[in-house]
Amino acid sequence: MDGTMDFTIGLSNGIAWPWPIAVYLFFAGISGGALATAIFIRFYKKQTTNTPLYKAAALISFVTISLGMLCLVLDLTNPLFFWRILVFYNLNSVMSIGVIALTAYIPLTVVICLYALEEEIRSIPALSMLVPIIDKLRSVRQPAETAVFVLALAVCAYTGFLISALIRFPIINTSVLPALFIASGISAGAAAAKMLAVSLFKADRHGHDMKLLHGAEWPIMFAEIMFIFMIIMSLMTGNAGAQSAFEAFHTGSWAAVFWLGVVGLGFGGPLLLNFATSKAFRHSANAFYAAGICAVSGMMCLRLFILYAGQNFAI
Repeated sequence: MDGTMDFTIGLSNGIAWPWPIAVYLFFAGISGGALATAIFIRFYKKQTTNTPLYKAAALISFVTISLGMLCLVLDLTNPLFFWRILVFYNLNSVMSIGVIALTAYIPLTVVICLYALEEEIRSIPALSMLVPIIDKLRSVRQPAETAVFVLALAVCAYTGFLISALIRFPIINTSVLPALFIASGISAGAAAAKMLAVSLFKADRHGHDMKLLHGAEWPIMFAEIMFIFMIIMSLMTGNAGAQSAFEAFHTGSWAAVFWLGVVGLGFGGPLLLNFATSKAFRHSANAFYAAGICAVSGMMCLRLFILYAGQNFAI
């Protein structure tokens, strides 16, 4: 890869990995998590129709990864030369491997959108030129979905591998981070897809797909909590630098982001809405959207905390 391409200036002067990178990590996690969840359900239930959840996940995946890549490009020192990262590769670099995965993943999200929104595309005369493309791609649908499922999980994991390579930052430099980013991406991506499926594609909030996702929320949340606990314990019991970085969890403004945003909003919000409210309310549309917003917001707070607290508490 061209060594002049870095993430140090761009939209934000200051720390090496500023807020656009946190937004990119957020969007990439939503994209990969939503699409991986929907395709897993499609395979698991052997679905042959384009369900509202599948349509919502496909649309969210394409939009969010596009926005994420826009943040990534704009934060480059020289955004107009972004094409160099698509030409110069270094297979010993995590960033290069991630670029290769994204180069395959992004076009496939477009293909999945064509599959998922076929009925809507056929009903709009202005999009009739896409119909022959969809017909030609029909024969490779299952291989395309299998490939994008693997790549979606890889994109979620890649965001964790990318920043965990920063060895000076104990909070960030941990092997647990990719697994945490996969779990949180699936949690938030599924929540976003559910909300869009109900609001735009008129899915039944109490339908089979929604019930399956609702049941999966709790083990995924438990996995997130366990991964965060592992990071905390590794800092508490580590060397002097790691113990110093543990202060991020109880000192300063980023500790507030963690406890109020990640723990309170991301974990506590859905738990309270599902177990500390009346049966009538927890089955209402308000509770449905509130729980989804809590999951998505908590995931964004987690990305911000990991990135900023991790860099502020360096060795």
